[in-house]
Amino acid sequence: MTEQIQILIADDHTLFREGLKALFASLPETAVIAEAATGREAIALAETQQPDVILMDIQMPDLNGIEATRQIVQTSPHIGVIVVTMFEDDDSVFAAMRAGARGYVLKGADQEEMLRTIRSVARGEALFGPGIAARLTTFFNSPTPSPATVFPELTEREREILQLLAQGLSNQQIAQRLVISIKTVRNHVSNIFSKLQVADRVQAIIRARDAGLG
Repeated sequence: MTEQIQILIADDHTLFREGLKALFASLPETAVIAEAATGREAIALAETQQPDVILMDIQMPDLNGIEATRQIVQTSPHIGVIVVTMFEDDDSVFAAMRAGARGYVLKGADQEEMLRTIRSVARGEALFGPGIAARLTTFFNSPTPSPATVFPELTEREREILQLLAQGLSNQQIAQRLVISIKTVRNHVSNIFSKLQVADRVQAIIRARDAGLG
């Protein structure tokens, strides 16, 4: 590529960001134009800076990288998001890919692997390692994805309740189904709204059904 690849680094660990900045500053083909420490910062900077590539951590304060990826890809589908994770088999990676990320790099990957992924994604391609590619094929071909895979930020009980919400059950019906109090159901539903960043029951159901639940 003749022009520099413009990169946004989204990670809440300052030392990790500084390490990547030093790497990219040493190369003529890459330039870090912005960095974010939270998911919301990443969304805002993606909109204003319009980078070619975003290196997106999954676990961040304020808003996790999965939801940040989903929102960025919805508004700026031309931006290539690369998930940065500690674990190759982390279920969060699958959720991020479903949200629209086009690649992944393990923290601690060597320089060549990092650059190969960035170059490919900057060209509009997707690049996954062979191990995760096989698991992604199984994941995306599954007619009923696991709630744990789609919404890893939720607890097991919250996932269970979200699935029942997506099936159209009322709070009272959920309480009866799970043999818990209706107050407990309301508390879980409130937590679900907060974690999924939705305003009401309808939006939560839409998110769940869009993900293949219900």
